[in-house]
Amino acid sequence: MKISYVYIMTNKYRTTFYIGVTANLEKRIVQHTTGKGSKFTKKYNLVYLVYYEEFTDINQAILREKQLKNWHHDWKINLIKENNPTLETINL
Repeated sequence: MKISYVYIMTNKYRTTFYIGVTANLEKRIVQHTTGKGSKFTKKYNLVYLVYYEEFTDINQAILREKQLKNWHHDWKINLIKENNPTLETINL
């Protein structure tokens, strides 16, 4: 089984979030931090990884990504704070 990830990127003010799914988290984070990840992350300078979840099934990861994308902003912040109370950047 191949590991997949759902992850949340943010800006330095922690005001805007991007939720994505990938099979290679380290590579994807590098893409975001170098401006090659997505137009949205580049536009809003979302280069800080603050949260991720690991899955053994890509379909489950995709379902979770869709679920999180429909959440309210405050719900996302509360989810992140459960594992990362100060919203610090996660270094892989």
